[in-house]
Amino acid sequence: MQSFPKDFQSELTRLLRWRRDVRRFRTDPVDEALLTECLDAFLLAPSVGLSEPWRVVRVESDTARQAAYENFKTANAEALAGYGSDKAKTYAGLKLSGMSDAPVQLAIYCDEATDKGSGLGAKTMPEMRRYSVVGAINLFWLTTRARGLGVGWVSILDPVQLNKDLNVPADWSLVAYLCVGWPEDVSKTPELEQLGWEDRRRQLPIEKR
Repeated sequence: MQSFPKDFQSELTRLLRWRRDVRRFRTDPVDEALLTECLDAFLLAPSVGLSEPWRVVRVESDTARQAAYENFKTANAEALAGYGSDKAKTYAGLKLSGMSDAPVQLAIYCDEATDKGSGLGAKTMPEMRRYSVVGAINLFWLTTRARGLGVGWVSILDPVQLNKDLNVPADWSLVAYLCVGWPEDVSKTPELEQLGWEDRRRQLPIEKR
């Protein structure tokens, strides 16, 4: 197995530290060639049984984007109502979506019915296909960050309604709604930590059996 030079290892660690969930974007467009270069990271991603179950939908029309944004606002209001007063006040001050500004928006799906891979590794754990999609998203995220772009993962959505609005096949399950663009600013500290929502662990909890 090939190892990489220490300088590369240090830069990789720096990239991991500087990867952020971006919610504040400039509206500047993203060059198509650059976006394609980043999306090609999906082609390098591992997948269970080499099934490559990811399906990418570019959400571009005003109608589709507005439907997705309204979906978020409804789900966000419901989430806010579920918190007690102190936590609700903090939650209300969070910016949890860059959907109003991000020039590129992608809905990432898992094709649960794909024949590719012939079901290898997914018969006992079919969720492995979705995990494969998550792994591919992570490679895309790091690739975009290395090129100065930011990614924001919007998870406060009703996936059933989004599937209807985007008219995707019934066998596709939503894994992520991603906002992509040039970030307004970048910090090594997650915004949720900056605003007092939660602290990042400093040590990995490991149990032995």
